[in-house]
Amino acid sequence: MVYRVCFVCTGNICRSPMAEAVFRARVTDAGLDGLVEIDSAGTGAWHVGEDADPRTLSVLAENGYTLTHAARVFERSWFARLDLVLALDGGHLRDLRRLAPTDEDARKVRLLGSYGPAGADGPDVPDPYYGGREGFEECLQRVEEASAGLLAAVRDHVEGPDRRPGPAGRAAAEGHTA
Repeated sequence: MVYRVCFVCTGNICRSPMAEAVFRARVTDAGLDGLVEIDSAGTGAWHVGEDADPRTLSVLAENGYTLTHAARVFERSWFARLDLVLALDGGHLRDLRRLAPTDEDARKVRLLGSYGPAGADGPDVPDPYYGGREGFEECLQRVEEASAGLLAAVRDHVEGPDRRPGPAGRAAAEGHTA
């Protein structure tokens, strides 16, 4: 069973594609690529069909990440196929939860930053679009920090204690508790 994750920001050209690239690399490094599907989208249609912002692509490339991307808008119907929707800031969180067709779907929406250490701006990943390169570098740092915690949470979901190697995994598989 594949676990589906979608990162969402405003225009799908800066933060969410950056998060998509970073998390895809983390999932691949963890050997989970067949178990986790990663995507991104925006809440607005300003950049539909465009590549990621050149500053996003540059910062990603300089840090060893690759990205093939075309911006798109998050659609309400996607909730049915997604397991986790990661908003990049509180505004996206509110918009996505309002868009959710059911309470169960609204519970799928979380802040990416809640998986990492809260910075000066709290769990929001600040939008670098209107600033300089340093904003994109800060964005990458925040995304990388949150991706470690996110990977642990997703790993727990896709592997579960009964699928892990070692005594704890065997005990859970056999119905025993530690």
